[in-house]
Amino acid sequence: MCAGITMYDPLRHWGATKGKPMTIGIIGVGGLGTMGIKLSKALGHKVVAISTSANKKELATSKGADVFVVSTDPASMKEGNGLCDLILNTVSAEHEVSTYTPLLRYDGVIVQLGLVIDPHTVNQISLIRGRKTMTGSHIGGIKATEECLQLCADHGIVPDVELITADGIDEAWNTLATSNKDAIRFVIDIKKSLEN
Repeated sequence: MCAGITMYDPLRHWGATKGKPMTIGIIGVGGLGTMGIKLSKALGHKVVAISTSANKKELATSKGADVFVVSTDPASMKEGNGLCDLILNTVSAEHEVSTYTPLLRYDGVIVQLGLVIDPHTVNQISLIRGRKTMTGSHIGGIKATEECLQLCADHGIVPDVELITADGIDEAWNTLATSNKDAIRFVIDIKKSLEN
């Protein structure tokens, strides 16, 4: 629910649910990012997955991404230059949002979703020349949540989760802290945990 509406609400707000074809960029191929890829694809858009790691390409394309851009590779970034109408940035680690503004088309929008404590350095020239917008997003209300649930039901979209018991918390934490290469969200089965 949380990942779904977090990604759906900015898609809805910035016009991706209106039927007009767009190219949607998703920065970060984790739990939020993979949900964003699935939702954007279900809405009929071309999807560009963006990651610092080339190792996420197979995962991103298996979730529906049409294009994969490695943000740490200048050649890959050059190929992605000006592709996206809308970018959803899920990254919560320290990074510079200005890295990604060249991927936006004229009038493009980048939506900040990942929470980062330190301020970003913003390259105003890139924003001004391309009339680009940098913004944030609320988590959607009841109507948006209902729409998101219906879209997921219509397209069979579910989050990628692994059900664990409480004795697997340490292992899950280590997976999340080191790489989470499969973009799994761990769900603790309380009932089974209490039975053990």
